[in-house]
Amino acid sequence: MPPEPEARKQLRHPEKAHRPDNPIKRKPDWIRVKAPTHPIYHETRKLMRDNNLVTVCEEAACPNIGECWSQRHATMMIMGEICTRACSFCNITTGMPKHLDADEPRRVADAVAQLGLRHVVITSVDRDDLKDGGAQHFAQVIAAIRLAAPETTVEILTPDFLRKDGALEVVVAARPDVFNHNLETVPKLYPSIRPGARYFHSLRLLDRVKELDPSIFTKSGVMVGLGETRIEVLQVMDDMRSADIDFLTIGQYLQPTVKHAAVDRFVEPSEFEDYARMARGKGFLLVSATPLTRSSYHADRDFAALRDARNAKLRAA
Repeated sequence: MPPEPEARKQLRHPEKAHRPDNPIKRKPDWIRVKAPTHPIYHETRKLMRDNNLVTVCEEAACPNIGECWSQRHATMMIMGEICTRACSFCNITTGMPKHLDADEPRRVADAVAQLGLRHVVITSVDRDDLKDGGAQHFAQVIAAIRLAAPETTVEILTPDFLRKDGALEVVVAARPDVFNHNLETVPKLYPSIRPGARYFHSLRLLDRVKELDPSIFTKSGVMVGLGETRIEVLQVMDDMRSADIDFLTIGQYLQPTVKHAAVDRFVEPSEFEDYARMARGKGFLLVSATPLTRSSYHADRDFAALRDARNAKLRAA
């Protein structure tokens, strides 16, 4: 066989190369964000580089990176920057990941301490290549943060640990303050948007967290603007409440490249307000629903609100 063309080798998403282009729609004014210029943004970026850390803020091309990094908030992505899944909405590189870095938990914990974070979010790529999906590595990172920054609360955003028996129990035993796993979209769109995952497995994962340790807050999010209907989003809310999920996030899907899933429509801010109102009525302790909402957006502030909401509910009981 002839050697693979150099251009293809350099593709971030080679599995998407054969797909027809989906033109990227012009964003409405309510989604536009300014380029980051704040000096603290550059300080945060330097700290990440100095510690050889990966952030989902950069890898997923988050629109809020300028605001968050200017406040020294960053969501650290562990276990490398190459994912074994190929979700059509995601900008993270797909391929075969490298071996786990045994020193990563220490480096993450040191960065958390240096940033002086009150709350930190730790996420990861999917690691279907690992026997436990990376569960033990998550536990080691949580333990390292507890040691280096004992006052910092820890939120994790995990893969689904599909077909990884016992993995969830390992992570829950490490006792994160918040366990987040995103359902991402409505069930009918899973084959095209999240083909490597299973909707009811993800839902059961979050339900199981509560069974194992009811004191851990659970959180999940969905994107809108992918072709879902309002009724379908409301059904997902009901499914989440059946799993006793505490915190719901809803944000607008933004298309990373022409090879990714197309934006079906840009959801109006008033519709996000309606979703938030409906979700609060269904019993979520906290809801964040805006066009720019992402899983980790304002996570430190939201954790304080989440804790206050639980305490208020307990007092009222």
